[in-house]
Amino acid sequence: MRSDSTLRVRFPSGQGYPVAFRPLGELAMVMREAGLRPGRVLIVSDRNVAELYGLTVDRVLQDDGWEPRLLALPPGETTKTPEHLQAIYSAALEWGIDRKTPIVALGGGVIGDLAGFAAATLLRGVPLVHVPTTLLAQVDSSIGGKTGINHPTGKNLVGAFYQPTLVLSDIRTLATLPEREWGSGAAEVVKHALIGDQRLFELLVESWPLFSTRDVATVQEVLQRACQVKIDIVGRDEREHGPRAFLNFGHTFGHALEQATEFKVLTHGEAVAIGMRAALYLSRRFNPKLDYMRTDQLVLRIPVPTIPADIALGEVIQAMRNDKKAESGRLRFVLIKRVGSPYVTDKIAAADVEAAWRHVLVS
Repeated sequence: MRSDSTLRVRFPSGQGYPVAFRPLGELAMVMREAGLRPGRVLIVSDRNVAELYGLTVDRVLQDDGWEPRLLALPPGETTKTPEHLQAIYSAALEWGIDRKTPIVALGGGVIGDLAGFAAATLLRGVPLVHVPTTLLAQVDSSIGGKTGINHPTGKNLVGAFYQPTLVLSDIRTLATLPEREWGSGAAEVVKHALIGDQRLFELLVESWPLFSTRDVATVQEVLQRACQVKIDIVGRDEREHGPRAFLNFGHTFGHALEQATEFKVLTHGEAVAIGMRAALYLSRRFNPKLDYMRTDQLVLRIPVPTIPADIALGEVIQAMRNDKKAESGRLRFVLIKRVGSPYVTDKIAAADVEAAWRHVLVS
């Protein structure tokens, strides 16, 4: 696959948007291709990403006649709060934006979720442009229209579905990612393989050393195949009434672990990696024909910190019950019968949940 290819999210209504794998220098061109015309544009980023790419994006937009303004927020999951959402509102409204003023979300998943929610709610909706700069954001969070902030009760409990006008992913931005952030994104890549693409799974098994060392050709192929899994699912189920729930593979345990550790110990991808191992353990319990060894070994390639010994199962289960994926207090898990064949169930006994938890603690 070419590095400058474009995929497209398509909905049954005929609506959709491009996911363009293009250089940052072509952002203004891609925005024009998507129907956006120069005027004011608010760039929302975090301080780390703004230092790396803020000036480039600002210059590219200015050169095309845009009037950009950059808002750089603190980095990290703790930025997804009402206070920082209010900071975006204030910057936008005090500047005098109108309904044609785009918000460009320049950064990882946190910025995408936060700036996306701001775009969904400012003036009842302004154009949203995702420019993801992390592996996790390029392969997952920038696609599909989920936006939101966290609440003390749980992660992403306040938000909206709001589709972007376009997504532009420049894979060259991945070269600056710290190893831990790369691993976090790799977890979502593996998740997409396990739920949706046998060929991607085999590619990862065969080419993990090249992928993990960021070989450009391998990353291009892996990233675009993984994105296609997300695009196919989202196109069938925009608001998570059906198969979109499959994208939560590993997230029931994962979100709960993030909550139980107060978002201070694990990155999102690390928590999902641990959650996928628990989900694979449960999948084997109910689907003996699953190729458990190969799937588990692939997930184990993702480095994760040790789970703190003082995190009790009761805390994790309570966090699961508070998660938006629970229904009527019943825990819902995404499991797989085999690679590419996921399903959702709420018929997991407490003893099985405990056994899965003990498994990930000791292995």
